[in-house]
Amino acid sequence: MNTNWEAFATAEPDLAKRVEARFGAYTHHVLATLRRDGSPRTTGLEVRFLNGELWLGMMPNSLKALDLRRDPRFALQANPGEGTGMGGGDVRISGRAIEVEDAETRAEYAEEVEPPEPFHLFRTELTEVVRTFVEDEKYLVVQVWKPGEPVRTLRRT
Repeated sequence: MNTNWEAFATAEPDLAKRVEARFGAYTHHVLATLRRDGSPRTTGLEVRFLNGELWLGMMPNSLKALDLRRDPRFALQANPGEGTGMGGGDVRISGRAIEVEDAETRAEYAEEVEPPEPFHLFRTELTEVVRTFVEDEKYLVVQVWKPGEPVRTLRRT
């Protein structure tokens, strides 16, 4: 089953648009990876939605890149922005990061993004996308998508 960004956006275009807009509102976001001992590591990261993929680019031999090489599982939290307003809601994406070694793909990414060279490049396979927001100043709404399932919406008062 294809679980890249394009597959998600095709299955759930409205949620995908909101998630992408939320990540697009700020440059830096928070990536969680797993250290060698299994404990979590959080670090800042820029992300790109490009050519149907969600890309994670990193400096060479950064700890987060080494973490992902060892264990590809990650969670990515959109920058909440200033204050407590959380405009657009709280958004996070979980999945697996697969390092891209293909020279042509890396060259296309570099041409578009112009990252500092050299760099690690990972494409993502999504396992979950979650958006949490307040509706009508009354309900806490949680939208959860997992591959092969429709979006599940939970409302709490």
